[in-house]
Amino acid sequence: MGFADVIKRLIVGRKLRSSQSGHTLLPKRIALPIFASDALSSVAYAPDEIILTLSLAGMAGVAFDWKIALLVAFVMLIVVASYRQTVHAYPNGGGDYEVATANFGRNAGLVVASALLVDYVMTVAVSVSSGIQNAKSMLTWLQGHEGMAAAVVIIVIMAINLRGAKESGRVFAIPTYIFMAAVLGTIAWGLFRHSVLGADISGPMADYELQADPQYAGITGVAMFALIARAFSSGCAALTGVEAISNGVPNFRPPKSKNAATTLALLGGLSIIMLLGIMILSQLTGTKIVDPASAGGLTSNGRPVNIATPTVMAQLAQGVWHDLAPMMWLVVLATMVVLFLAANTAFNGFPTLGSVLARDGFLPRALHTRGDRLAYSNGIIMLGAAATALVLIFNASVTALIQLYVVGVFVSFTVSQTAMLRHWTRRLKSETDQRVRFAMQRSRIINAIGLTCTAVVLVVVLISKFTHGAYLAIMAMVLVFIIMKSIRRHYTRVAKETAISRSADSALPSRVRAVVWAIDVNKPLARAVAFAQAMRFPSLEAVTVSVDPAQTEQVVEQWEAQDFPIPLKVLASPYREVTGPLVNYVASLRGANPREVVCVFIPELVVGHWWEQILHNQTPFMVKLRLHFMSGIMVISVPYRLNSSHHALARIKRIDPSFANRQPLPGVDDGS
Repeated sequence: MGFADVIKRLIVGRKLRSSQSGHTLLPKRIALPIFASDALSSVAYAPDEIILTLSLAGMAGVAFDWKIALLVAFVMLIVVASYRQTVHAYPNGGGDYEVATANFGRNAGLVVASALLVDYVMTVAVSVSSGIQNAKSMLTWLQGHEGMAAAVVIIVIMAINLRGAKESGRVFAIPTYIFMAAVLGTIAWGLFRHSVLGADISGPMADYELQADPQYAGITGVAMFALIARAFSSGCAALTGVEAISNGVPNFRPPKSKNAATTLALLGGLSIIMLLGIMILSQLTGTKIVDPASAGGLTSNGRPVNIATPTVMAQLAQGVWHDLAPMMWLVVLATMVVLFLAANTAFNGFPTLGSVLARDGFLPRALHTRGDRLAYSNGIIMLGAAATALVLIFNASVTALIQLYVVGVFVSFTVSQTAMLRHWTRRLKSETDQRVRFAMQRSRIINAIGLTCTAVVLVVVLISKFTHGAYLAIMAMVLVFIIMKSIRRHYTRVAKETAISRSADSALPSRVRAVVWAIDVNKPLARAVAFAQAMRFPSLEAVTVSVDPAQTEQVVEQWEAQDFPIPLKVLASPYREVTGPLVNYVASLRGANPREVVCVFIPELVVGHWWEQILHNQTPFMVKLRLHFMSGIMVISVPYRLNSSHHALARIKRIDPSFANRQPLPGVDDGS
């Protein structure tokens, strides 16, 4: 096994047969950390963004943080309940894309798909960037290198996901459950110490006060409402990842819909409890966060203080566990790790959705192909590359990236809920069973409430975030939509062009002429001449292009010495060009009859190393490229294997053991 093969097997693992697809199906205990890690971990940075935005208005703004958290929790409850209906109604995967397409047509489905694809990329970028920001509280050397550190983390997560959903779930399950236990334990212990023991759980920022940014100082009315709306839209990041389960229903063990719905309910319940618990504790601990770029900041006894503010989870850990350092560090570490792992939700959702879109012809078909571990490897790599580029461009700034976030997911939420409303309305027209009708009517009411909530949030997000960067996300969605439509048009056009019809395409050629390109008089040329002769063309000749008279004379002498049974024609090239004269001569051989064909035999060397390819076959490649665009011209490459090609052959046999049993035909020289 070669070095590259060893590295690949270490990263990806051994190959799985297609018949082993059942091995990759997920039980609920592993599906929860895989599909819920994004929604669960978002409670670690959504409170940061709520408090950070409200801090622009000083202490007056922070008073609204728990109210915004309640509103976000209510919307999450509605969205989770709505998606449980989707999971049962559309259990075949595709999620919002399938729902929108089935009820409103392809364009609606593509709107949802483009929004989700962009949002999955944003999920990876935001969650990993947030993890890096948390890590800086312990690893100060990360300061100034956030983008590069985030890129490395994304590549590692991508490599783990290439091993398959089940294997990545096993790796990520323990850290996710530790995070859940750490957060819930912090909430419970903090509330117990404060309410029952009457202990002081003040955080490190409790003694400071917030000074409002001058442009937000004393704002009321519409201006204050706009700031609250912006904070609410940032807090709605906690809802991202809810839709991933509806996309990944086929990945669950049977009964798939029931298990997916149960996992979705667990996700919603845990997220709501954790979000509200964190916001309550942030009030009790006096948690404060300020934006370094803001003109406002912290004050102590009326004097401005220029200090960095830790994340919400770091402040809560210090306040609740200040007398138990190991627990404090456990909370911070678990939060940091789970924020990295939150990207795993997108690494499962993006490839699955990309596979469905590729199946329908809206993305490259390579995205529908499963890799060695039955995962959609190409989709995983594409997502990793896009997210890596994003964190490098924005240097892993959560505050900058969060403005582009949430828009896509609420576009998909709103369109999906509208489509589900239409789905139940259609079903009710034909259903006569009263018990089933009652269940459908209940589901329709849930989806109607979900539509109302998500539509309102979408409007708030668009208005409050548009000038802060949301327009970039919208532009990206439009671009993805256009690209997908263009890909579908291309595949449709190619299918029409290549469809078999009762036309001249299937008729026999009226006349075939053959030409052997004599580059040098050697074994590859002799093989090409022999193969051309074996096909018994009515017209067969060899041609060489005269670039250097001395070299051409040598080729002619060697040709005559070998006594080849076909004539050799020398093509003049006054400008020392090979491709042009050869292509023009081949074109001149084809007559006016469209059924005439000219076959061109080109000897080519088969090499074993990539660097040898640079040294050989360059001119033949250019000639083939030109001839392929000419009607009625057939190009036949005649391979001749060099000794070095055995290295490549050995690599192929290691990858495909069955190849080793294939023997060359008797009497045929293998070129070695």
